[in-house]
Amino acid sequence: MKKFIAMLLVAGMSFAAVTTYALPQAKTTTHTKKDGTPDKRYKENKGTTTHTKKDGTPDKRYKENKTPKKS
Repeated sequence: MKKFIAMLLVAGMSFAAVTTYALPQAKTTTHTKKDGTPDKRYKENKGTTTHTKKDGTPDKRYKENKTPKKS
């Protein structure tokens, strides 16, 4: 019984080592910081942000929130 448990333990450890180191890492196209979060200095990471006030309504000081003027 001890041999069986030892073989299971070795097999489990070898499987964990193979899956950890053998799989290729996927390349990311976005710029990231050291902690893995997206770096907001780059355009592709900024996303679409709408400026809102504390109550959740759009802030009219910004161009994307203004209503178009009628001529």
